[in-house]
Amino acid sequence: MKLKELKLKNPYLSLPEACYDRAKPTPLNKPFMIHTNQAVAQMLEIDEEELGTDAMVDFVNGALKPEGSDPFAMCYAGHQFGHFVPRLGDGRAINIGTIKGWHLQLKGAGVTKYSRSGDGRAVLRSSIREYLMSEAMHGLGIETTRALALIGADHSVRREEWEKGAIVLRVSPSWIRFGTFEYFAHKKMYAELEALADYAIAESYPHLMDEKEKYFHFFTEVMGKTARLMAQWQAVGFQHGVMNTDNMSIHGLTIDYGPYAFLDEYDFNNICNHTDTQGRYSFGNQPTIGEWNLRALMTALSPLVSIERLQKSIAHYGRLYTREYLYQMGRKIGLERVGERDIDLIKHMLGTLQSLGIDYTLFFRTLSRYDGERSELLKLGLYHTPMNEWLDSYDARLRENELSVEDRHATMLQANPKYVLKNYMLQEAIDAAEQGDYSIIDDLFRIAQNPYAEHPEFERWAVATPDIHKNRKLSCSS
Repeated sequence: MKLKELKLKNPYLSLPEACYDRAKPTPLNKPFMIHTNQAVAQMLEIDEEELGTDAMVDFVNGALKPEGSDPFAMCYAGHQFGHFVPRLGDGRAINIGTIKGWHLQLKGAGVTKYSRSGDGRAVLRSSIREYLMSEAMHGLGIETTRALALIGADHSVRREEWEKGAIVLRVSPSWIRFGTFEYFAHKKMYAELEALADYAIAESYPHLMDEKEKYFHFFTEVMGKTARLMAQWQAVGFQHGVMNTDNMSIHGLTIDYGPYAFLDEYDFNNICNHTDTQGRYSFGNQPTIGEWNLRALMTALSPLVSIERLQKSIAHYGRLYTREYLYQMGRKIGLERVGERDIDLIKHMLGTLQSLGIDYTLFFRTLSRYDGERSELLKLGLYHTPMNEWLDSYDARLRENELSVEDRHATMLQANPKYVLKNYMLQEAIDAAEQGDYSIIDDLFRIAQNPYAEHPEFERWAVATPDIHKNRKLSCSS
């Protein structure tokens, strides 16, 4: 399909007007294409030949308005670092329409009603981070928003200093957040709350539409997806950094990539956001915050369904999370079946990584080829006794495993990525891009799409994070 043939729809505009505000994109000056995503173009049925055209640049810049587009920004509230903010909304993201069930959104396209004195822009560094990381999460098999294209421009934006502006055209099956429900519940706009719930169910959980207790089942499904997402984050070593309720998706997606990080050396208490002075969103706290945010959503839904029923439902969150986490960790250490008896083995392993300061991703990739020879694993830490003690327990457990060594290795190599996009890698791409060199973006994009492959040409990124780059904290403008 050519861009001129695009016909967008706007199903969200069927909701009451309080749910959104119409907003026109404000194009950047002298825009140019930095990168495009062929896989997302194919998903949207846009011709590959269109990706390198001036029309695509204009499309991402908001200067080309496809047929049917009726741009708008969404309204929502949210708990930010535990404190309720009654009105937030899309302050720098403008929705331009829907195609093939994917909602297209321009991030950095200018001021909206919800910009709160902001400029509505995104800078190049944060746009590169979102563009690459959304594809990396998809490559890891974790539900996420995606991105079609990234443009830069000769357009200065003020943050801590003057930076170049950029726009990411990102796509999602839903942009509805926990905070969207909180907004209408707080305002006691119950008709709008019910309309939003009906819309969200039709969009993300259509099998519930005819259920007698659809709102209860809706919450239960969101809870299950959230528990699974939290378990996947923990298993792969991902930190979101800003788990406010306005950054939590009812579709169970990873959304709004800001001061995120993959773990360098394993640290249960690691904080990647320097704004998070209390460690609310530390790595180890993410599953608990997932439940906290679900309780905020539960309260927002209480005008539609008994709070007592919802409380009985959320009581299962811990069990759902633990079951999924054990499944994920079982795959990572190559166990055919994993159960509660393996919890101590996993805790012992993580404690060993913590005490030795071992790179999380490198450890599991090395373990994926373990056949009883310990030298490669012992090289990862300064002291050998703690690792030997854990490997003694692991060897004993493997003797009960029904998988052959070859099958175990194959399973683990598909559960343990060789590459994750650590912050120092992304910073290298950003530094080069700010000098007009976008080749590292392309390199990291290739890694992101298949993080389990060997990629021998990128071997330098498969090692432990250099000490000078470890555990960098980032700002919310990242």
